Amino acid sequence: MTTSRGRIDKRQAILDGAFTVFARQGYAQACVQEIADEAGVAKPTVYNHLTDKATLFRHAMEAAAQAALNERLAALEPLVEPGEDLPATLELVGYDLLRLHCDDRSCALRRLLYSESTHFPDILDIVRQSGPHRLNQALADRLARLALAGQLRTTDPALAAEQFMALLTGPMEARSQMGTRPIDDAELRDVARAAVHTFCQAFAADA
Repeated sequence: MTTSRGRIDKRQAILDGAFTVFARQGYAQACVQEIADEAGVAKPTVYNHLTDKATLFRHAMEAAAQAALNERLAALEPLVEPGEDLPATLELVGYDLLRLHCDDRSCALRRLLYSESTHFPDILDIVRQSGPHRLNQALADRLARLALAGQLRTTDPALAAEQFMALLTGPMEARSQMGTRPIDDAELRDVARAAVHTFCQAFAADA
C-alpha cells in the first residue's frame, strides 16, 4: 500500500512539475530534465512514469484541466440550497467561478491550449473531457432544479447555463489581456454582479 501510494504521489508531483514548466517555457522549450528538477525526482523516474515528453504534456494538461474542473464544481455547491436571495447566491457563485477562471493555472492552461493545439490537436478533446462542457452540464443541472422549484423560468437549463457562463467569462479575455493582466477582487465582483443582473433579467422567476 505504501509503495502504491508513493508511486501515485510521485506521478502527481511529475504532472504538477511538468505543467509548471510547460506553462513557463512552452512545449518546445521545455526539457525533461527541468521537469524532473521541478518535480524533485530523477530524470529516469519521469520516463518510468510517462514514456516521453509528448505523453507527459498530454497527461499534464489533462490533470490540470481536471483539477480546475473539480474546483469549479465545488464553487457551484451554494446553488444546491440557495435560500431566498437567489441573485446574491448567483453573485457568490459567479465571483468564485471568475476567480478560478483568472487564476494562474487556468490562464496558463488556456494559453497552452491556444499555442499548442495545432501541434497536439487531440489535447482539445483531452481537455474537453474535463473542461467547460462538464461545468456547463453541472450548472445546467443546478439551474434545472431551481426552475422546478419555481426560482427560475427556463425550459432550457443548458442554454441558461451556457449564457450565464458567457456573461461571466466573456469580458475576461479583453479585461485580462488574455491572462497577462491581473484582475483585482473588486473588478471580479463588479463583473459577477453585472452578469447576474443581466441573467436575472432574462431568467429570474419574478423578472
